[in-house]
Amino acid sequence: MEQILLGALSLGLLWSVMTIGVYITFRILSIADMTVEGTITLGAAVTARVISLGASPWLGLLLAIVAGLLAGLITGLLHTKLGIPALLSGILTMIALFSINLRVMTKANISLLRMPTVYSPLMALGLDKTWAVIVLGGLCAALVISLLYWFFGTEIGSAIRATGANPNMVRAQGIHTDTTIILGLMISNALVGISGSLIAQSQNYADLQMGTGAIVIGLASMIIGEVLFGKRNFFLRFLSMVLGSITYRIIIALVLKMGMPSDDLKLFTAITVVFALSLPKIKDLINGRLRPRKGGV
Repeated sequence: MEQILLGALSLGLLWSVMTIGVYITFRILSIADMTVEGTITLGAAVTARVISLGASPWLGLLLAIVAGLLAGLITGLLHTKLGIPALLSGILTMIALFSINLRVMTKANISLLRMPTVYSPLMALGLDKTWAVIVLGGLCAALVISLLYWFFGTEIGSAIRATGANPNMVRAQGIHTDTTIILGLMISNALVGISGSLIAQSQNYADLQMGTGAIVIGLASMIIGEVLFGKRNFFLRFLSMVLGSITYRIIIALVLKMGMPSDDLKLFTAITVVFALSLPKIKDLINGRLRPRKGGV
């Protein structure tokens, strides 16, 4: 059981970076960005190809960030400059990325067994693979939260937040909302690229289908974090994304331990998201029934 929980913790930390990226688009910009499903594979594909060619895994991680930025830029340009709805822009980029990812990898999957990864230095110090992933994943999540907390407190970051809340007011202040939307999408997809890179190096392979259902996993983790750990100040919101991602992975690990077939994971995740999104409505219905009617007993 201890190994199962440690494995869930390590996976949760790696996926939490993607969850924060989903939070930026879904909550801050109020955009459902489907680019995520292609970008997470893109980050993994770029990193795996770089490592397989004998280059540094840190270079692979850096190029995964650049690739994520470009993916977000494309989605942003389709939405803001060509007037394509945000959801459709993300879907179009996601579809295009499937072919691009295949071009990058040159085949359906790349094995990274017996190749150096960003976890290798920690493993050389005596840590096993799981603890190396936990340490580096935790440091990465902490760095991402710190940088984003600082960034969204700056003038540009505040403009991005305001754009999602009230774009008309932002335009009235002379701020170019197209720019803030594009920047928000680029930051979000850069984080997703980082997550894809770290996940690929953790599992020692990159696969063309690894991004399938990523947006649902990100939403499930985000909503679990919000429901269980609240929506207080901005720093705690980012932290709740990490805790939500870890909690989601622990739930999945325990459910699998109880005997649920792995083929049903996507269905379970979808049901979890539906339930979590419906919680406010369910609470209203319960409160409405419990609240005594006027003139009643």
